[in-house]
Amino acid sequence: MMDKKVIDEFSQIVGPNNILIEDLDLFTYSYDASFLPLIPATKPDLVMKPHSTQEVARIMELANIYRIPVVARGLGSGRTGGSVPVNGGLVLCLDEMNKILEFDGENLTITVEPGVKTQDIYLYCAQRGLFYPPDPSSLKHSTIGGNIAENAGGPRAVKYGVTGNYVMGLEVVLADGSVLQTGGKMIKNVTGYDLTRLFVGSEGTLGVITQAILKLIPMPKRWRTVQVLFDSLEGACAAVSRAIKSGTIPVAAELMDQISLQAVAKFGNFSLDPNVKAGIIFEFDGDSETSLEEQTGGVQKICAEYGSIQFRIAMTQEEETELWSLRRGLSSAVAALAPNRIAEDISVPRNALPEIVKRLRAIAVKYDLQMAIYGHAGDGNLHPSLLVDLSLPGEKEKVDLAVGEIFRAALAVGGTLSGEHGIGITKKEYITDALGETGVATIRSIKKALDPSGILNPGKIF
Repeated sequence: MMDKKVIDEFSQIVGPNNILIEDLDLFTYSYDASFLPLIPATKPDLVMKPHSTQEVARIMELANIYRIPVVARGLGSGRTGGSVPVNGGLVLCLDEMNKILEFDGENLTITVEPGVKTQDIYLYCAQRGLFYPPDPSSLKHSTIGGNIAENAGGPRAVKYGVTGNYVMGLEVVLADGSVLQTGGKMIKNVTGYDLTRLFVGSEGTLGVITQAILKLIPMPKRWRTVQVLFDSLEGACAAVSRAIKSGTIPVAAELMDQISLQAVAKFGNFSLDPNVKAGIIFEFDGDSETSLEEQTGGVQKICAEYGSIQFRIAMTQEEETELWSLRRGLSSAVAALAPNRIAEDISVPRNALPEIVKRLRAIAVKYDLQMAIYGHAGDGNLHPSLLVDLSLPGEKEKVDLAVGEIFRAALAVGGTLSGEHGIGITKKEYITDALGETGVATIRSIKKALDPSGILNPGKIF
């Protein structure tokens, strides 16, 4: 419980209308999009909604004096508990710092506050002929600050990269309230350490992001979406790797196994051929119809070699929208198959996809659990999802064992624990397996240097 005197001091910074102290409000900020029974979270003692960097700096300075834990938060769309408190303290909700500060069409940059929604950045730039590519599935209800903190990805990452590839500079408030500027609009910059990259993916453990300069690129002139159905999951995985090796880099290559396709079919109210074991949604872009024809034609031949049953090109904007709406709704469709869904996020080398799906299915059989396998095959990032009923005796114990084996399987084929969701709370016990003791000691020392009192998002990553 936070002392009333301290709450009053914080209130003087942002005003009484920008703090929340009622139990119901505090409960709202005690969870995110993670699966709640697996997150040992607690209610914060206080929620604050700052509107400027100066307010954030004063909040951090005061929190540092009183050694109060601070958890920065956007819209709570994270899936590993990264934005929920584990020791009470203060949640710093940045969703009202949501201004687009500058659009620079000459340098191809946009400068934004952390609370701007990802989709709003995309639309704002698209209306001006430029392209911000990162597209996490939560883009309609996630903020750019959260995307940067998690280094979020999305379907387009295979061709265009993840959030971190577009962060050119940051304004960050450190644990003691000091304000750090990193990077800028310049293309080349090797002046000292790359501090911008240090904060990308740091999950709010090193500082609070209050501004970001993002790189933009020209908007592609044409797009084409293709749905391919396969007679085996391994064949679908191999086809993606082979297509990219051949020189055709799709904008997206989204994989769905049979369980995922069945969920989508149920969600979309259509039937699925029982011979279909996997599907891929490809997206291509280019400057001309000829370019699109060459890309789709080459990939069609490769898919045929790996057991494709159907190769469907979306011929209208409505068909493209239909295919992508089904993919965007996949997570919800899969979740509807069981009382509980435990969705993971592993990343492996692309050529290891056939091997990892084989291992994942073996894990499901070993523990007698249903598992849907889907994700961004183009960059090797999969989301194996366990469909379970945790009210059953022994079910949680089986899930815990299976999740551990999923992570070990990813590491065994040269992969890692997370491709885009981060570590947060849910994966921290496996971090030494991934980084080794020296790796963990190194990031601990960085954390200690920037946050000696350990007040920034404690209990996350390690």
